[in-house]
Amino acid sequence: MYLQKLLLVGFKNYSTAEFSFSGKINCFVGNNGTGKTNLLDAIHYLAFCKSFFTSLDAQNIRHGDDFFAIHGTFLKGDDTSDLVQCIQKKQQRKRFLINKTEYERLADHIGNFPLVMISPYDRDLINDGSELRRKYIDSVISQFDKFYLDDLIQYNKALFQRNALLKTFAEQRYFDEAMLEIWDEPMIRLGEQLFTKRNEFLMRFIPLFQQYFSFLSNGSETVGIRYISQLTGNTFRDVFKAALGRDRAAQFCTTGTHKDDLEFTLDEYPVKKFGSQGQQKSFVIAIKLAQFEYTKNIKGFKPILLLDDVFDKLDDLRVAQLIKLVSENSFGQVFITDTSRERISAMFASMEIEHEIFNLPLPNVKSEI
Repeated sequence: MYLQKLLLVGFKNYSTAEFSFSGKINCFVGNNGTGKTNLLDAIHYLAFCKSFFTSLDAQNIRHGDDFFAIHGTFLKGDDTSDLVQCIQKKQQRKRFLINKTEYERLADHIGNFPLVMISPYDRDLINDGSELRRKYIDSVISQFDKFYLDDLIQYNKALFQRNALLKTFAEQRYFDEAMLEIWDEPMIRLGEQLFTKRNEFLMRFIPLFQQYFSFLSNGSETVGIRYISQLTGNTFRDVFKAALGRDRAAQFCTTGTHKDDLEFTLDEYPVKKFGSQGQQKSFVIAIKLAQFEYTKNIKGFKPILLLDDVFDKLDDLRVAQLIKLVSENSFGQVFITDTSRERISAMFASMEIEHEIFNLPLPNVKSEI
């Protein structure tokens, strides 16, 4: 599967733009502000029904226009094709169609055209709080396990109700443990199921991550990911009972799988504190490449890979290793952005691999910079 054609209308800085892509490597080259990343975001829309960067779809409508439209033609392995369309008009709901038939639920589209995007913003996985790391593993698992997604939604609903009850107890100066247990039971059952599936996922995911990091660093560093949970070695019921006093004082649930975190290490030290910018970037690139491999193993075919400005902060060795890696047959279609045509041209000068280089802005493309 690969994206054969892309047509944009009124999307971000593009008035209209049409592209035909290579099935292997495609490079968007240009100065900052020419719309390289916008093209990757349009491709991300076709896979996930949303932007990689903002939750407000209307913000992606080009200034002065009333709507944006993204049309993508995907060629599948059996030589059939699918037309995927995303249309967003001002003050209207977003429409998403496949072969001109509109989806009733956007969730029905997720996973049909798997994609992994590597962005400079991925370093937030290291430097931001635990919520972002939980959301990351939840998003990966949910693409392939609808039961996990349902459990997660129901757990969060029960958590909301339990927190509201704790706050009401504090405001009205009374406490009813039996009422609280109404929400304890679903949280315990669902939380233990989430905990088990996160553990199972990480057991398969971590070796892939370590393999890719070792390749990028040429085996010079050792990395690890540790799952931190209050449920490790404990039952959720016991954890809940021990925390009841703290919950009443705090007026919210202080324990549970909604407090889980991931600890990232480099040579046994926290990568957040001791990793250089290049090491941190290699770390998150390896995480996303492991996500690619994990996705490929489950789906049975290669996802599309988007590499946004990945060469900045990487030394020559890591750049060469990354390009060598994505050029191999284990990867399918790849999109790369860079500000330097010379660097991109030099990378592929010694490689016999199918690729296209698009200089932005293209002379035949109507776009406003």
